[in-house]
Amino acid sequence: MEPLFELSIALPPRGSRERLRALHHQLRTAIIEGRLQPGLKLPPTRSLAAAFGVSRNTAVTAYSLLLSEGYITSRHGPGTYVATALPQPPTKKSATISPASDRRLNAFWRSHPRLSDESSVQDYPYDFGLGVPDTKHFPFEEWRRVSARVLRSLSKTSATYQPPQGSAALREAIARHVSLTRAVACQADDIIVTAGAQQAFDLLARVLVTRTRMVVALEDPGYPPARAAFAASGAKLIPVPVDEEGLIVERLPPQAKVIYVTPSHQFPLGTSLSLRRRAALLEFAQARGAVIIEDDYDGEFRFGGRPLDALQTLDRAESVFYVGTFSKSVFPMIRLGFIVSPPWARSTLLTVKQLTDWHCAVLPQETLAAFISDGLLARHVRTMRPIYNERREVLLQTLHRDFDRWLVPLPSSAGLHVTALAKGGFDADTVSAQALERGIRVTSLRRFHTSRPARQGLIFGYGAIDVARIREGLKRLHSLASLSLSRSSPGTPRAHARSSAIR
Repeated sequence: MEPLFELSIALPPRGSRERLRALHHQLRTAIIEGRLQPGLKLPPTRSLAAAFGVSRNTAVTAYSLLLSEGYITSRHGPGTYVATALPQPPTKKSATISPASDRRLNAFWRSHPRLSDESSVQDYPYDFGLGVPDTKHFPFEEWRRVSARVLRSLSKTSATYQPPQGSAALREAIARHVSLTRAVACQADDIIVTAGAQQAFDLLARVLVTRTRMVVALEDPGYPPARAAFAASGAKLIPVPVDEEGLIVERLPPQAKVIYVTPSHQFPLGTSLSLRRRAALLEFAQARGAVIIEDDYDGEFRFGGRPLDALQTLDRAESVFYVGTFSKSVFPMIRLGFIVSPPWARSTLLTVKQLTDWHCAVLPQETLAAFISDGLLARHVRTMRPIYNERREVLLQTLHRDFDRWLVPLPSSAGLHVTALAKGGFDADTVSAQALERGIRVTSLRRFHTSRPARQGLIFGYGAIDVARIREGLKRLHSLASLSLSRSSPGTPRAHARSSAIR
């Protein structure tokens, strides 16, 4: 008889919702206390279920939880084993927040403005804010009609909880959508619907960071909310620089096990990861047993040139998790995104998703599924591309013509923002702060760096600002910058200073 069966396991009566929790807790306790020795082979889930009188699904979920927490390991072929290096259990001391750790936490949140800055919900006359699409052109009337149709259909079904993976109709629609728009090869079963991209990052951090201080490599500058999700999981974060070809793969730390990247439209610089770098990144991951999180946050909006294949499309080793969102193509309030997961991780991700929120709200899922299937999303994207492209062209032309003394716009053929690097002593932090006081919201590049010295620059979002306000906002920003720089260094010529290169 397997050693595990000698354990004294006390489970609640059949039908209780606490049976899974009790089984998982008692197995974990046995591992922590050494009653299940490191390296011990565990019985198959069928044997476990039969021995303790639980369903096989309960046994599978208990193992999945232990696997996600790092207490057991799963090997292809041989089976499941107690981990040889166990995670450190939390202590009473770590459960309390000391004044020093409280200060560190406050500093952390202050350094992540995308998560904590209340100004993101305020209205500004000239709003070059990031990550905000134009909802004035969204077909809300059609959305309402689709939603009403879906609601009538849902009223005829039983009002029960749904699977954590998400609506089957939405997963089918997403699979078709990413196949057409990004050449991502996937089936509906590969997709997990999430509450936006941020929940996707949180789920991936919980599942992939299997021990404290596990090395996660992220772009620098990069996207703060993704960085925050991995920091909260206890990972050791290593910033990796970006140049005109995207992430510098040769600068990746050899011990990195998770690599977060925005290859289609690097956030925030806007560069695209070159084909050479894409191949090198996939080779790095395969050689070192690492995984890649590919964040394609605004891939629908391209303004010229054929996009390079997604990493997920090029991947042959099942090492890429593709994350997408509908916040830019529909509207942010919908809070729906998705993960295209390799088969080996799907079960554990679904277990953690179920423990987090069970499943996303059904009505928005089914409405979005119908909206995509009816061709309305594709039509809306086609409508918005020329609108966004006009704003982008006006923004770039004005920056090149009127700000050439201070800013160098970076090439970018996708997305909803443009980044311009500072030159000639231009103080982007000061200018952006003064601009905000005058109703012009433009973001300093330095806020997205973790390493020092950070590059100076400004980031201009054009999703939520029309052409007339772009022109007027830049005119006012030019006057402000001229006045600010003349005061800070009177009599010092600043024109035609040498541009700072991306490095």
